[in-house]
Amino acid sequence: MKDPLIIGALGGSGTRVVARIVRQMGYFIGEYLNVSEDAMEFVPFYDHWINPFSAYRLQGAHLDLDRMGLDFAECVVRHRAPLRDRNRHWGWKEPRSIYLLPFFHRIFPEMKFIQVLRDGRDMAFSDNQNQLRLHGAAMLDENDAARPQPVQTARLWQQVNLQAAEYGESRLKEHYLALRFEDLCYNPASTIDKLQHFLAPSRMSDLDTIRNEIVPPPTIGRWRACEDATLLKEIQTAARHGLARFNYL
Repeated sequence: MKDPLIIGALGGSGTRVVARIVRQMGYFIGEYLNVSEDAMEFVPFYDHWINPFSAYRLQGAHLDLDRMGLDFAECVVRHRAPLRDRNRHWGWKEPRSIYLLPFFHRIFPEMKFIQVLRDGRDMAFSDNQNQLRLHGAAMLDENDAARPQPVQTARLWQQVNLQAAEYGESRLKEHYLALRFEDLCYNPASTIDKLQHFLAPSRMSDLDTIRNEIVPPPTIGRWRACEDATLLKEIQTAARHGLARFNYL
C-alpha cells in the first residue's frame, strides 16, 4: 500500500477544487464524500481527537496514542474499502487534517501533504467558521477568545498555517506543498504544473479539463469591503506574521 496524499487547510480555503483536480490526476480520494469532497469516514475521528492531540502537542497533556492509532486505522480501512487497485495512488481531503500532521507522518513516513492557503483577511470574514467553533478553544489563548470573531479567525488562521508550514518544510520536505488558492485561480497553468510535478500523477489529465474545475469565487478580496478600519487593523495585526510569511502583504 502506497502512503497517502492528504489535503488540509483552514475550512473555506479552496480545498474542494484541489481535491477535484487530484481526482482528475488519477488519485482515489474516497467514495463516501460530502458536497465539499471531504472524506466522511474521518470526520468522527477528527471530532474526537483533534483537540486532545492539540493539547498533547502544545501543552504536553496526556494522550492515549495507541487508542488514537487504532481508531485511525479503522477509518483508513473503511475509506479504502471501495479501492479495487490496492497499489493505486490514494488519499483524502478533510481540511482539519492540517491539525494532525505529526500524527499522520508517524504512521505514513512517505506521505504527501498539500496545505491549501487563502488570504487570512478573507478567511476572517468567511461564513465557514466551523474550525473556530470546534477547535478555537484548543488553539487560542484567553486574550484571543475575548476578541471579535473575525480577529479570532485571523489568529487561528495564522497559528494553524504557520505550525503546518514549519512542520511540512522541516520534516516532510519534498513531500510537502503549500498551494495558495489565489494562485490557482489567477495563474492556473503554472500552479497546476507545480501540482502535477508534486503528485507524479498516475494519469495526466487534459489541462482544459482541470481548468474547468477552477472558478474564482466573487468572495476573493472580500476583506477590502470592510468599512471598519479599526476592525481591519486588528485583523491584520492578529495575522501579520502569517500574511507576511505566505506573501499576502
